[in-house]
Amino acid sequence: MISIYQLKPAFQGFLRPLVRRLAAVGVTANAVTILAMIVSLLIGGWLFVVGRDAPVWYLLVPLWMLLRMALNAVDGMLAREFGQKTPLGAYLNELSDVVSDAALYLPFVWVVPFGWQVVCLVIGLAVVSEMAGALGPMIGAPRQYNGPMGKSDRAFLFGALGLWAGLADGRLPDWIFWIMAVVVPLCILLNIFNRIRSGLAAISPRKDP
Repeated sequence: MISIYQLKPAFQGFLRPLVRRLAAVGVTANAVTILAMIVSLLIGGWLFVVGRDAPVWYLLVPLWMLLRMALNAVDGMLAREFGQKTPLGAYLNELSDVVSDAALYLPFVWVVPFGWQVVCLVIGLAVVSEMAGALGPMIGAPRQYNGPMGKSDRAFLFGALGLWAGLADGRLPDWIFWIMAVVVPLCILLNIFNRIRSGLAAISPRKDP
């Protein structure tokens, strides 16, 4: 399935010189992970408080989504390429992503024509999607990142919606409700199915040709 996640190797190559400098001055992967979560919580909390009355603040979302994707790549590279993998880091990496996503998606309940039901549905399915990917190692398979509508794709979607909402005074066309209420949940359900299928396939006995 096509996913923005497939661009990750090129993105990592672009960031690698910065990662080397950060490692040289003692920055740790866990510190970057925690920083990204804290900023996500602050931005999500701020938008939830002011977004209904001052939609222009939604313009923060696309900027932060891009920076957050960079920080997510940085912490992974620090962990893998500079010997910083730890059990605590594995927990932080998975849990912080779910918490950050929920915090950044929730303020969209104030964007017309969305609402609590639609946004909470997407948040819930996103949590299950990440769980489906993270459970791979429990059955002896790699962590699964299959799309469509994986973490990077959702970041692009909500970044675009944030840009649109900020420029449109918090009101989007009525037809976009159905994209969020039907198309996105169906894509995430397919994502969950693909991750489970890929995880099971990774541990299936290989048949001799």
